Amino acid sequence: MPSRPDTWWRLAALLLLLAGRGSLAADEAAPIPSSQELEARGAVVGDIRIVIGDVFDTSIEGEDGWLYRAANRLHINTRESVIRGQLLFKPGDPYRDRLVRETERLLRTNDYLYEATIVPVAFDGRSVDLEVRTRDVWTLNPGFSFSRKGGENTFGAQIEEDNLLGTGRSLDFEWSSDVDRESLAVSYVDPHFLSSFTRFGVSYEDADDGSTKLLQLERPFYALDVRRAGGIYLLDSERNDPRYVLGEEVGQFAHREEYYELYGGFSRGLQGVWARRWTYGFTYELDRFELDPLEPPGGPLPPDRELAYPWVGFDLVKDSFEERVNQDQIRRTEDVLVGLRVSARLGYSTEALGADRAAIVASASVQDGMDLRPGQTVIGLVSASGRLEDGQLVNGLLSAEGRFYWETSKYSKFFASVSGAAAEQLDQEYQLTLGGDNGLRGYPLRYQAGTARALLTLEQRYYTKWYPFRLFHVGAAAFFDMGRTWGTDVTGAESAGLLKDVGVGLRLGSSRSSFGNVIHIDLAFPLDSAPGDDIDSVQLLVTTKRSF
Repeated sequence: MPSRPDTWWRLAALLLLLAGRGSLAADEAAPIPSSQELEARGAVVGDIRIVIGDVFDTSIEGEDGWLYRAANRLHINTRESVIRGQLLFKPGDPYRDRLVRETERLLRTNDYLYEATIVPVAFDGRSVDLEVRTRDVWTLNPGFSFSRKGGENTFGAQIEEDNLLGTGRSLDFEWSSDVDRESLAVSYVDPHFLSSFTRFGVSYEDADDGSTKLLQLERPFYALDVRRAGGIYLLDSERNDPRYVLGEEVGQFAHREEYYELYGGFSRGLQGVWARRWTYGFTYELDRFELDPLEPPGGPLPPDRELAYPWVGFDLVKDSFEERVNQDQIRRTEDVLVGLRVSARLGYSTEALGADRAAIVASASVQDGMDLRPGQTVIGLVSASGRLEDGQLVNGLLSAEGRFYWETSKYSKFFASVSGAAAEQLDQEYQLTLGGDNGLRGYPLRYQAGTARALLTLEQRYYTKWYPFRLFHVGAAAFFDMGRTWGTDVTGAESAGLLKDVGVGLRLGSSRSSFGNVIHIDLAFPLDSAPGDDIDSVQLLVTTKRSF
């Protein structure tokens, strides 16, 4: 039998061991420091775990039925390597909350993902383990599509997959019939070609009025700290371009278009809160026009045009993104730039490079936004483009838009938008139009045309808790549109004056599909009409958009 001192020694050792284990358990249960504290402590990224959620979460009530389980089994989830390849950090890197938030934004740009969040799950005093949580959406679209706007219907049938075998690639076979043409098209896009951020796309469309071939290979400035970019874009198209007066087609002409562009870019990356980027490249544009023997042109036949020009561009972006919900979508995380972005490009076309004229080709845009007070945001955009030929501005277009958001309650928001555009010697194949296809919802598409236009939209938006079949978040809107054009366009038609409409609409925010974010079903009632014009007293519009 052991002596009493030996017994006390063993008991003390056991108590010390238990105390040590209790202290370790307490440390493990301690809360993980905030992002600011992790950076201040010099934490590094440890293990990175990828958690990819099914389309439906069968562990919760309402999504545990056999139909939802079958949908999950039929859907091939995104591969872990596809998600991991888009991360802006790797194990061993210093932990930076800015990179974590930017990676979330980058992942949310993928149509095949509904949500993406990155959270710290463990911290041992030196390294922090991260969990990347994403949720897939349904990406196979076999069937038919329908939309209606401006009094015209569009039909389609397609077999489309936006996340082929979980790789993020998309493959689309589609037949469509709209107001302009009937066509068969096939397209393939790989957004992660060769490396995580190189995009390759190719498409071919065979229509009853011509064909279109497109190829694109690009590695863009995909993140604020990216230092290099470059790409190539090739387009070859033959089609008939229509002309409209008061929503009715008055003529068309054959248009052959070639557009080829090669560019590169460099940047010093993110410096403070600013990213400055320089781009340079060469562009070739060819436009040829012919009369259609079966149709009148509806105005003068546009003259042929050939441009070839090197150019230089500049882009300035402020790192001022904020996460919002119910800004332009329904119950979905949105990454909104509430800050300055400036872009500009300047080129010179010369006959020495194959052009048919000398011209300065320029474009620029400025976007800025700010919060007036909590729940109130204003965003503005101004853009300009055109060519300077023989001292005259040609194909000049100045446009501006202002958007105002006011969160009037937890389930409602007031939205106002005012926009306008003015053209100077617009190339004759273009019309500056206003109608049911671009904001004046109570009127036929391309209803008015001119050399300038303006549009005001007021909209009261409502968000409900209704979530039918766990597929759509439901919202509604009451709206008022008012707009007009000025001047005489290429067809000789004059403005019909100020036009107004009112209406109501249903909004279905898709939470399970990659094919469009918000379905719009609107009834719009025109309040004015042109003299002698007979338009429907109510317009039904069914469209799919990326915003409310």
